[in-house]
Amino acid sequence: MIDHTGVIVSNFQASRLFYTKALAPIGYSLLMEVTSAQTGRNDAAGFGVPPKPDFWIGSGSPRDSIHVAFRAANRALVDAFYKAAISAGGRDNGAPGLRPHYHPNYYGAFVLDPDGHNIEAVCHDPG
Repeated sequence: MIDHTGVIVSNFQASRLFYTKALAPIGYSLLMEVTSAQTGRNDAAGFGVPPKPDFWIGSGSPRDSIHVAFRAANRALVDAFYKAAISAGGRDNGAPGLRPHYHPNYYGAFVLDPDGHNIEAVCHDPG
């Protein structure tokens, strides 16, 4: 079981704003921020569903892009995530739709964040 995950971002403030807007439709919000003085390394922001953050961004120099998929409760929320992420400056990497090559009910949407990380919202439920 994964407790939390995180990505390094090149522009902390821009990415903080991007994730605040992009993840809101699926119920995620900014829950915690810590400074480089507190961490001894970088500024960080934790997002999640209260009370605990499970997705973190940290300031730094990303070396490679990664893929993170957030589970959405229904397909409408996948659509809302995609719309919010694009309006927040994300780049299309796969519009909302069925991906039956994964399984018959796999409904996902993919966007690239400001650093090119492939961020997805996915619903596994039918209809």
